[in-house]
Amino acid sequence: MRLRSFFPAATLAALPLLGCQTESAEQPIIGLITKTETNPFFVKMKEGAEQAATASGATLLAGAGRSDGDNAGQVAAIENQLATGAKVILLTASDAKAIVPTVKRARENGALVIALDSPTDPVDATDGFFGTDNYKAGQLIGAYAKARLAGAAARIVTIDLIPGHPTGAQRHNGFLQGMGLASNDRTSNELALPADVVCHGDSVGDQAKAQTVMENCLQSAPNVNVVYAINEPSAAGAYNALQKAGREQDVFIVTVDGGCRGVADVAAGKFAATAQQYPLRMAELGVQAALEFIRSGKKPSGFTDTGVALVSGQPVAGVQSLSVDEGTARCWGTK
Repeated sequence: MRLRSFFPAATLAALPLLGCQTESAEQPIIGLITKTETNPFFVKMKEGAEQAATASGATLLAGAGRSDGDNAGQVAAIENQLATGAKVILLTASDAKAIVPTVKRARENGALVIALDSPTDPVDATDGFFGTDNYKAGQLIGAYAKARLAGAAARIVTIDLIPGHPTGAQRHNGFLQGMGLASNDRTSNELALPADVVCHGDSVGDQAKAQTVMENCLQSAPNVNVVYAINEPSAAGAYNALQKAGREQDVFIVTVDGGCRGVADVAAGKFAATAQQYPLRMAELGVQAALEFIRSGKKPSGFTDTGVALVSGQPVAGVQSLSVDEGTARCWGTK
């Protein structure tokens, strides 16, 4: 298996999408484009794709945006990979809407595009989607938070992703639904904001930005008792702010990811619970579908749920969860 990395260019060149073909029957070429190269979730996804490509004798081209939300970087990476000979792109879209014209052009020129982890908007802009049921992930941590409150009124801070992103909206709205609060359904990309949400802000999934959001919320809504964070880096930022303010003992955090570091933070009491995803599985299934298309022309379709499970350090009645030991054993691996 050959692995090459593509970094987004500073300016985008007009590249022929399927020109310069280098693929042979013996060594199919598959592209993987993640939101960033540094987020541990996407590091694990890349690892899963590498493992699956190695097992099949395929070439994996790896690329990413410079940061979460870098649509231009992802466009450049798609064009570079297709010009180098990739027939399939596995994509975690940073901007669910803005990436669609590039995806459409790639598909019109014969490429297969599969979404991993984050769907496009509309979701059927890609040929298939392998990922977490993000609404369910939100529901799991919402139900847990409700049980932990044991009837006390919820005063919630939500640390979100970016406006209009399907993943961010589904987790946020699912969390509120799991809490038994007024919410939007899973098809909405708008955030529900019932009165129980006393403060909210966007972190773009970044720890430092999340810490700033939490610090600001502690000033405007000091009575907070629950924090929902879009992912574990954001949860870590929220915890840092709470610890700095001496509030880490009376406010609990729930989040989504289930990485090994995040599960360790649950064990340490920094997070109350996390909804565990399986990016290695997403990547494995994506590579398998890519190879099936290259070899037979068969395309995937619709949504394939790669699983989600609640991990908590303090189990509560009526909410099924994995123990910390079980979450550690599974962290970001196969379902």
